[in-house]
Amino acid sequence: MDRLQHIFDIIAKEGFADEALQGINNYIKDIQNGTENFFRFNLSEHAGLCKGGAPLIGASIVASYAATSITASSDATGSKGSPANWEIDAYQEKLIEQWAKAANLWEENSEQILTEEFGPMIAQGAEAKVYYSDGNTSVVKERASIYSTTQKALDAIVLHNYLFPETAMKVIGFTRDSDGLMRIVLTQPYIKCKRLASKEEIDEMVAEKGFRDNWQGQGINYISNHITLEDMHPANVFIDEITEKPICIDCIVKFTKQK
Repeated sequence: MDRLQHIFDIIAKEGFADEALQGINNYIKDIQNGTENFFRFNLSEHAGLCKGGAPLIGASIVASYAATSITASSDATGSKGSPANWEIDAYQEKLIEQWAKAANLWEENSEQILTEEFGPMIAQGAEAKVYYSDGNTSVVKERASIYSTTQKALDAIVLHNYLFPETAMKVIGFTRDSDGLMRIVLTQPYIKCKRLASKEEIDEMVAEKGFRDNWQGQGINYISNHITLEDMHPANVFIDEITEKPICIDCIVKFTKQK
C-alpha cells in the first residue's frame, strides 16, 4: 500500500502529468506480472483483474485514489459523515476521464468509431450498447454503470472475469455518449446461443461456483460468502452452441460487504 500511496501523493500534487502516468503504468505492469497485488481483491480475483486489461487496472487505481481523496477532504473540513455515493461516483468519473484522456484511452464520437471498426450496433439496453460484425470472434460493448459508484462498476468487471472467465470482459477505453453518460468500452467473446438456460441449469452452474439461491428458490439472485450475483435470468445466461453448457454473458455482480 506504501507504493500505491506514493502514486496517490503524486496525483494529488501534479494531477495526471508524466510522473503520475509513469507511476500508474509501472504499477499496472507489476500487477500484470504478479509482483504486486491490488488491495481490493484476493489472489483468485486478481486473475479477473488482469484479464480485464491494463485500462481496467489503471481506472481501478484512479477510482481508489478518488474515493480516498474525497473521504480525506471530507474529514479535513469537518463535514458530517462520509461522502455520499453520488459524490464519490461523480469524483471518480471526473478523475477517470482526466486520466483516460492523458493516457490516450478516451474516445470522442465512440459510436461512429466502433461502428466503423467493429461493425454495427446490434443491441442496446439500459446497461450496454453492443457492436458486432458477422464472423468476428468478439463483440464490443459500451457499458454504462448501474452501480452506486464507478469503482463498483469496475469491480463488477473484475468479479465477472473471475467467476466467468469464458466470457471475460477486456476494457479498451472510456467515453461519454450523446447524453453525457460515461461508458466503459470493452470487448467480450462472441457466444453462439443454442437456447436460453433454464432456472435449474443456472442454479446448478452457480452452485458449482459456491453460490446459493438468495430468494427462497424463486428468484434470480444468488449469494456466496462474499459475492452477490443478481439479474441471473435466462436472457443473461445462454446454452453455448459448442459446449452445450450454460454460460453467463452478463449479470450484476458485487461484493456482499462494501469495500
